Amino acid sequence: MRTYGTLELEDGHWIATVEPHVSIRLKRVFARVGRSTVGPIKLKATDEVSSELHWFMQRFPLRVKGAALARLERQARQYSDDLDAFDKLVTGASSPQSFSLAIEPREYQRVAASLWLRARGLLVADDVGLGKTATAICGLSEAATRPALVVTLTHLPTQWEREIKRFCPQLTTHRLKKSTPYDVRIGAGKTGRRQAALFEPTFPDVLICNYHKLAGWADSLAGVVKSIVFDECQELRHAGDSQKYAAAEAIAEKCDYRLGLSATPIYNYGYEFFNVLRLLRPDALGTSREFLTEWCTQDGSNVDKSSIRDPRAFGVYLRESALMLRRTRKDVGRELPALSRSVQHCETEHEPLKAVETAATELARIILSQDSSWHARGEATREIDWKLRQATGLAKAPHVVAFVRLLVESGERVVLYGWHRAVYDVWLECLKDLQPMLFTGSESPAQKEKAREAFCSGDSQVLIMSLRSGAGLDGLQKACRTVVFGELDWSPGVHEQCEGRVFRDGQPDPVTVFYLVAEDGSDPVVSDVLGLKRGQIEGVRDPNAELVERLDGKAEKAIRALAERYLARKHKAPPAAREAEASGA
Repeated sequence: MRTYGTLELEDGHWIATVEPHVSIRLKRVFARVGRSTVGPIKLKATDEVSSELHWFMQRFPLRVKGAALARLERQARQYSDDLDAFDKLVTGASSPQSFSLAIEPREYQRVAASLWLRARGLLVADDVGLGKTATAICGLSEAATRPALVVTLTHLPTQWEREIKRFCPQLTTHRLKKSTPYDVRIGAGKTGRRQAALFEPTFPDVLICNYHKLAGWADSLAGVVKSIVFDECQELRHAGDSQKYAAAEAIAEKCDYRLGLSATPIYNYGYEFFNVLRLLRPDALGTSREFLTEWCTQDGSNVDKSSIRDPRAFGVYLRESALMLRRTRKDVGRELPALSRSVQHCETEHEPLKAVETAATELARIILSQDSSWHARGEATREIDWKLRQATGLAKAPHVVAFVRLLVESGERVVLYGWHRAVYDVWLECLKDLQPMLFTGSESPAQKEKAREAFCSGDSQVLIMSLRSGAGLDGLQKACRTVVFGELDWSPGVHEQCEGRVFRDGQPDPVTVFYLVAEDGSDPVVSDVLGLKRGQIEGVRDPNAELVERLDGKAEKAIRALAERYLARKHKAPPAAREAEASGA
């Protein structure tokens, strides 16, 4: 039989040395290789790659040594069997397994749990409020996944423990209370969970930890826990030098089962998906270079800010490869009463913006000047962002508090979102008769729980939340149906998470969300950028959705636009004159 080259297995990679015309065909099949690659072609030996190579060899046979050929065929069969099983589960052609829980899980939750246990690594990106916690608990009820580690946000360990006890009371749990390791065994004495002299200490079924404590426990838990659940896994969208990410990776790589939960698994750039998914299925997307070549449009040397060329195609691929499961409320028949969004243009006070005028003007000039150093532009970019955004929040604060007061006087309890401490102070002072409570990055978990209870009980009429605090929080939907954004975030994923703290399962009423947007300051540019960034996440999560706009603008471009707009509105000069001024001419 005519052969066209050789295929060898080396250090977990397939090395294909083939004739030139076959190399061209092979690089068409594996876009991750890159058209300019010369010489032997090296590919990560994943089940998917082995399946593709096996198929390719039907047309262009390659010489493969016995042991390598056996592995190739085994992986190809496994990949085909897995895809068939995944498809049958998702389409309903086969029934999901049953789970012994005190509260019967919903069918779609059992499907997701069954898919996780089969794939061993899965990202569940169901709509906010569809019960992803219950999905995880289904899996944790299986002995093969225990002992398990749940990693979540700082304010959620108590909620997780409560839900585990509600759904699966036979499981023992322990919330890690320190950042340094201690004996967590039940009955181990003072350092354990409780004293028990009559029986041997036992390891808890489920440990619950927040992301901030993870680095201190990595060495102690790696190889001990059999499964890991990353709740709100967008926390792991950045790798780099993060101790949190390194700890997550160290524990996950020794786990048999890995699960990621988040309705918004990325916030900004498409490459963030690679960081999240390589923790859940380490080799599924190949190496970083392969992923960038096959899927991304790169931003120079800054890998983390690479965008996915075709978010829809990538989303389809993630689903068909059972890397991600994403269901909407409509998909699972759990549609809520309507959610309506209203953009309200509000007036601004002159003084706050006037107070930063001189500094903001100088920063804008530095950003736009070609003579500025890279370091100077970077510093100016960060400073103008917080100065103008805080000034904008302060400038519209009187309008925001008046708007919130009207809503409360009409009988509504309001969740009010902001970002800057100085803005919170204004809101707290002006609304103090409504007993506002804070739920931001500054409060302890106990203080946050107290704020939640006060709001849900009606003792407080306004809950002031940080835009990036409270993800995954449950219970507000039973007390509130009105959300106000007094300040804006650069990422649409953050806004979606914020809406989902009220617009979630258990909400009996239609939800109204008000975005209060100023016509001055930073709001106009931030509003524009929100449309740009939504293209990355919506295309992946919902391939049938229309993209608002592709993300080809970057954060630096957004701040540059902010600087340009600021100088333009301040000086009201023609574009040529503004460019000359910005460059120092």
